[in-house]
Amino acid sequence: MAAPTKAERKACWGARDEFWQCLDSHGDDAAKCEKLRRAFESRCPQQWVKHFDKRRDFLKYKKKLETEGYSPPEAAGKA
Repeated sequence: MAAPTKAERKACWGARDEFWQCLDSHGDDAAKCEKLRRAFESRCPQQWVKHFDKRRDFLKYKKKLETEGYSPPEAAGKA
């Protein structure tokens, strides 16, 4: 697989940004952003789609930790 050209990378990133913006505005309701998801998948290499999906999950988790803080779960059976 050849590396994407500069134009292909820009198209991929633009599609990703539009899809993520849609998710943000609809409370992560993927059904309302299905068309943008298909555009994102068609403009980006499959491996990039997987990476960006994981990245979004990580960024949401990081933001949650920064705003709510970390609270360790209670240890079961602690003596």
